Amino acid sequence: MSELCALVLAAGHGKRMKSAVPKVMHLVSGRPLVHYPIQCVLDAGATRIVVVVGHEREKVAPYLRDAFGSSVTLAVQAEQRGTGHAALQGLPALPEDAQRVLIVYGDTPLLVAADLVALAEALDRTPSAQLALLTCRVADPRGYGRILRDDHGRVLAIREDRDLTHAQRAIDEVNPGVYCARASFLREALTLLQPDNAQGELYLTDIVAIAAARNAVVDVPGDPSSLVGVNDRAQLAEADRLMQARIIYRLQRAGATVRDGARIDDAVQIEPDATIEANVVLRGNTRIAAGARIDVGTVIDNATIGPDAWVKPYSVITDSIVAASAQIGPFAHLRPHSTIGEGAHVGNFVETKKTVMHKGAKANHLAYLGDGEIGEGANVGAGTIFCNYDGFQKHKTVIGKGAFIGSDSQVVAPVTIGENAYVATGTTVTRDVPADALAIARVRQENKEGYAAKLRQRFAAAKADKERAKDSGS
Repeated sequence: MSELCALVLAAGHGKRMKSAVPKVMHLVSGRPLVHYPIQCVLDAGATRIVVVVGHEREKVAPYLRDAFGSSVTLAVQAEQRGTGHAALQGLPALPEDAQRVLIVYGDTPLLVAADLVALAEALDRTPSAQLALLTCRVADPRGYGRILRDDHGRVLAIREDRDLTHAQRAIDEVNPGVYCARASFLREALTLLQPDNAQGELYLTDIVAIAAARNAVVDVPGDPSSLVGVNDRAQLAEADRLMQARIIYRLQRAGATVRDGARIDDAVQIEPDATIEANVVLRGNTRIAAGARIDVGTVIDNATIGPDAWVKPYSVITDSIVAASAQIGPFAHLRPHSTIGEGAHVGNFVETKKTVMHKGAKANHLAYLGDGEIGEGANVGAGTIFCNYDGFQKHKTVIGKGAFIGSDSQVVAPVTIGENAYVATGTTVTRDVPADALAIARVRQENKEGYAAKLRQRFAAAKADKERAKDSGS
């Protein structure tokens, strides 16, 4: 098989998206639209990929460089004069020894490599063919170019939707815009294009008529569910829905349990025997290890969840690490750079930020733990606050192994509480506590016998005076 290269056309404006974001940078399951066709041509075996960028290319190019590096070369269509013109701008970046060229659009996220391989193989099987194209039939062909055939069923041309006659609008066989051409033919055909159409543009689709006139075109039927393009927000939502179904099916077949209503980005990795409950959202480069359970309503973004960990309902985890067998939540919030050690517990309404909890450490209720390090087996009581910010800088709290922090304590950083130390309930810690010491800092309690009755009389009289004053004022 001769060398396979690819052109990905991603220069269009996308006006129907009605957005300041370039169309190909809108997200489907966590990745920009343009990511998917590029990855697809790579999976199909393309050795050199040229992506043609244009409108707001300064917003597209950095992503392509970060995501694909040297696998792609960028070409620029500075002036949008049609899809044929875009392909022309990409030709010089193709290697001189290119033999076959796949051409796809940057707004087709559901393409599958198998269809592209079938297209290239069809071209190889037909020595006389210069161009192969995918076709499909759809229930609503509006907006698509139609496939025109002769009486013998041979492809004659593609007619764009704007240029159709009334009779041609009834045709339901459409052009999804996926081609494989011999490089020599493509270089010649693109120079023959003319802007004699309603848009006054160079249409890439006109190369089909050029090939057909030489009896050199072959067509391959494709599945419309994988060939749909995205032109507006409604189509973007439909593409996302189909991509979600594909992602979840793949994960389920690989051994993960995924309940209805979960949303999972394409980059997320989930190992076998993990359980993802209903209405969970997993974003970015999240990793879920074997045996972990992510419970109802949880949102996890760019985080790693270890084996057999349990993230309980309605917790939020961002840019953090949860180790094996740890328990998080319910209603916990791990803000960025939190690391929760093996078997550690972060309970309901506990918030962490840039904090390390070592193996077996616990904070089970109603605490804020910011810029801290909590030693192995230490216990942080309900209502504890790490006072880490002085209005100008953040400061660190260190709690030693086995220490016990009583409920409703305030730890004013920077401070270190030693191993096995004890902080009494309600204490405000403002200086270091040595290992094995007891820290207590609160007002001594005083009981005044019989005083409660006097207080009630005073409060009742004050209330009555207030009500009389209100009545007299009205």
